[in-house]
Amino acid sequence: MSFTMRSLNFGDNMKVAIAGYGVEGEANYKYWIKKTKDITIFDEAERPLRDLPKAVESRLGKGCFSDMNGFDLVIRTASLDPTSIQTDGEIWSATNEFFAECPAPIIGVTGTKGKGTTCTLIADILKAAGSNVHLVGNIGTPALDVLPSIKPDDIVVFELSSFQLWDIKKSPTTAVILMIEPDHLNVHHDMDDYVAAKANIGRYQDEEDLLIYHPTNKLSAKAASVSIAQKKRYMTAEGAQVGDDSQLQKATIYIDDDIICDVSEVGLIGAHNLENICAAITAAWRYTQDIDAIATTVKSFKGLEHRLEFVREVGGVKYYNDSFSTGPAAAMAALQSFNEKLLVIVGGSDKDVDMNQLLDYFDSKKHSLVLIGTAADSLEKQLKDRSFGNYTNLGALRTMHEIMQHVYEMIIDERVVLLSPAHASFDMFKNVYDRGTQFKSEVSQLS
Repeated sequence: MSFTMRSLNFGDNMKVAIAGYGVEGEANYKYWIKKTKDITIFDEAERPLRDLPKAVESRLGKGCFSDMNGFDLVIRTASLDPTSIQTDGEIWSATNEFFAECPAPIIGVTGTKGKGTTCTLIADILKAAGSNVHLVGNIGTPALDVLPSIKPDDIVVFELSSFQLWDIKKSPTTAVILMIEPDHLNVHHDMDDYVAAKANIGRYQDEEDLLIYHPTNKLSAKAASVSIAQKKRYMTAEGAQVGDDSQLQKATIYIDDDIICDVSEVGLIGAHNLENICAAITAAWRYTQDIDAIATTVKSFKGLEHRLEFVREVGGVKYYNDSFSTGPAAAMAALQSFNEKLLVIVGGSDKDVDMNQLLDYFDSKKHSLVLIGTAADSLEKQLKDRSFGNYTNLGALRTMHEIMQHVYEMIIDERVVLLSPAHASFDMFKNVYDRGTQFKSEVSQLS
């Protein structure tokens, strides 16, 4: 089984362009400046969010990516569509470079929702079993930053977005495809482009590799079909699954003939998280069969920040921060995790994703809605078409403090307040982290 391939090498005099200068662009610069001194930074913002390094040439402003000729290598930031770059050089990425140079086996995880949770569970299981594990990628740590510290006997767990997979040239040894739902259609050309990008996680696997995928999601199966690797579906007898133990009269998580733990002992809430847990166990099982390590992790893991995160209870009302819900599928999963009556904060900036299934799910007897963001008016129109009247439209000109003041005054018999916007955050907040952090800050001040 081979874990490395030769990366691009143009020598010390290669000319490199960094396309996009955010967190990843900065990591790209720090990596490539060690290989060449001839670097130019491109960014469509007249003033990038991060400070440009001194004495480095830059070309800024709208349309700058359409003229990038004269470079040996153009390193694109993940969210930049490769087709928007016009160059006579080679288009490359941090993900491609990492895959080319990483000496250790890589477990890659993609899908529309649950990637961060599944990756963290895999990493925590393997760490508990004694492995040296590096958790990198879309979850927050730039992969190139940790590349120098990775040894051949280590294991890498890599959260991979569709943007990172867009033009990938190598697939991970173990690939996981979670449920795929429409998302990022304001960036991808169409749904076919989105699914094709996801499929690249297994496109370059060989027959010794492993691909794990969702048992019922047709788009996940479509993405998995391009791989020639061994395949397993989680939540089935092929991998980890949930079933009823007739002797114990309990629902249990098990794999092969080994019981991991009772479902009642799981630290995460929500049926969707049982899927994430089973996906993680199936992936980790290839590297360890340490039942105690797996069970301890599953029982103790309470979730990631901003993903269905319990904040606190005030006056009998529980507040949950699900700011990472940027699409309808994620919001649906969050809603289905509760039996109590909910007050849901929904809205934000539009990603051109169909909201019909989510809006159809809302029930005025179970849900009160607070609409926010630039999508609020569109959501209101669609709710009116459904004769759903239990909502308030706050629009995009409110702060989180104003939103929470209104929420607090609006509560009548709701037992849960849930921030699960189903939209991106950039119209009102810096990012999903900022949105969730502001929500938690406001909740912490309630009395």
